[in-house]
Amino acid sequence: MPDLDKAAARILDALERNQSIVIYADYDVDGVSSAAILWHLLHALKPDVRLATYLPHRLEEGYGLNRDAIAKLADEHDLIISVDCGITAAIPAREAKARGRDLIITDHHTPPKAVADLPEAFALVHPLTPGRSPYPFPHLCGAGVAYKLAWRLATLSSGGDKVNPPLRALLIELLALAAMGVIADVVPLLGENRVIARFGLQQITRSTIIGVRALCEESKLHEGVDAADVGFRLGPRLNAIGRLGHAREAFELLTTTDAARATEIAAALTDWNNDRRRIEADISKHAEKLAIDRGMTTDDHRAIVLADAEWHRGVIGICCSRLVGLFHRPTILLQQDGELCHGSGRSIDGFDLHEALAACSSHLESFGGHAMAAGLKLRADRLDAFLAAFVSYTNERLAPADLVATTLIDTSTTAAELSFDTVARMAQLAPFGRENPEPRLLLENAVIHGTPRTFGSAGNHVMLDITHESRPLKVKFWNGAPILAKHAVRLAHNSHLNLVGTPKLDTWNGNRRVELTLHDLALANA
Repeated sequence: MPDLDKAAARILDALERNQSIVIYADYDVDGVSSAAILWHLLHALKPDVRLATYLPHRLEEGYGLNRDAIAKLADEHDLIISVDCGITAAIPAREAKARGRDLIITDHHTPPKAVADLPEAFALVHPLTPGRSPYPFPHLCGAGVAYKLAWRLATLSSGGDKVNPPLRALLIELLALAAMGVIADVVPLLGENRVIARFGLQQITRSTIIGVRALCEESKLHEGVDAADVGFRLGPRLNAIGRLGHAREAFELLTTTDAARATEIAAALTDWNNDRRRIEADISKHAEKLAIDRGMTTDDHRAIVLADAEWHRGVIGICCSRLVGLFHRPTILLQQDGELCHGSGRSIDGFDLHEALAACSSHLESFGGHAMAAGLKLRADRLDAFLAAFVSYTNERLAPADLVATTLIDTSTTAAELSFDTVARMAQLAPFGRENPEPRLLLENAVIHGTPRTFGSAGNHVMLDITHESRPLKVKFWNGAPILAKHAVRLAHNSHLNLVGTPKLDTWNGNRRVELTLHDLALANA
């Protein structure tokens, strides 16, 4: 890893000289997990380390290193370490240098293309730093990079490639935090990410980190945890407070040694997440209507760009993902605050959002991110010009056929083939996620028996009882209630359907059975 040894040696020197260190972290799951990884490792190396953390406020400061915060931290600390941010922070880095402070940047986001545009930092720990030998695996998330730094700190402090048993146990423990960053940041689950996720998931429910245990308890996860549990239960709770308030409590949860405090924070994160879900639903519904009314969902308008003063800036990124799922085109949502618009964007496979923003950068105050997700800021009086430039860029690079979501099917199957043992073997392909998707199997001409029914606290999920070639099978359609309501006549008793889904094992109350998680469906005779 470029500059990894240099960064680790400087940190160990700071510990030896009892210098004050501050970790500057992003406010999402990846950033909070990254900060917690280094916090635990540094305290293990020196229990009385002079260590502070700084997480910017999403709404007041925005993403990444900012000059004012760096100036203040440089006056108070000897060494600044960024995690999950900083690779484009040229101005804040100059501020640290001007104040005579060493800045170590650890990040994974898209770096500047030119060496001259890199921040002037003591060390740049990044898999793809321009002008330096690339790391063999370029897809690490911020927590993955932080974990590599923690690993190198452990080996250097131990005087060789092997670490002492307490540090070895801690590194294994910290895989739980690294796995949460890998999965929540939706990086490709290949290579090293797959190794981190595979073994980190195993570590989560047996973690000795009090906050991780409290988070699992609050999320009602008592046994095995899979990638979906992190993506839909643990991750959203850790993210919610950073979206609506300040992420410091999420970080405190992952570092506290007080069990009662951990339980208190975990419960509060659930409340924050419930609030986030309500706000998100309102914004998504509003944005969906605006996109349709303004003609942004047609074949000749291959991107969505919307702004509203009333939208909550901390939630619009998730709402972008909702609109991408509905309309399958790059989407940018912005919250207008006086003369400035702060926004988030999400993309579709095959369209590099970061490159698109770079091409339209003359209209922007700032931007950053990667191919699939990004943040941006622009003046309100440049919004129309940016909209025109961004839509022109997408229209040139996307065809109408690209705006149709595609369901990729691995193979066809029958209900008879989906035995418990067969599905258990399929599960060994986990963890599933980006670039290692769940197996998607086609069952043709399945027959609905009885009336589809909704379930869940909000009644937003659907259960179907089907037979396929005379074999019964239960089918779960997560968030399928709107489709059921719209097509109730077609999804009735004795309807014949083609189903695409992933078989899952259900062991509720000690009973073993195979169920199908539905991804897509169509009438068999359509």
